[in-house]
Amino acid sequence: MGYTLEELIEKQRAVDEALGRVEELRERFGPPSAGSLTPVQVVAQETAWRAWRDLERDRQNAVAQYAKESGRPRPDVEHDVRKGAGPAPDNQR
Repeated sequence: MGYTLEELIEKQRAVDEALGRVEELRERFGPPSAGSLTPVQVVAQETAWRAWRDLERDRQNAVAQYAKESGRPRPDVEHDVRKGAGPAPDNQR
């Protein structure tokens, strides 16, 4: 099953949103290594991080597949996807 560029852009937006959630929790609770997190805060951060990681892995695989099927260099596809997704949220800069 092939992907369209629009589908890749949507995957990038989902990755950006998930990473924003990870960063938001880190700002709110502090780094996981701080040792002062409650069990609920630890679970929230770990869950957000895993969600981001899984979405990013899926996005990378989809980009690689699209690049291979379209015969385009992967960096060019990555550029088009990031450009199409727009700027990352403020907390990711």
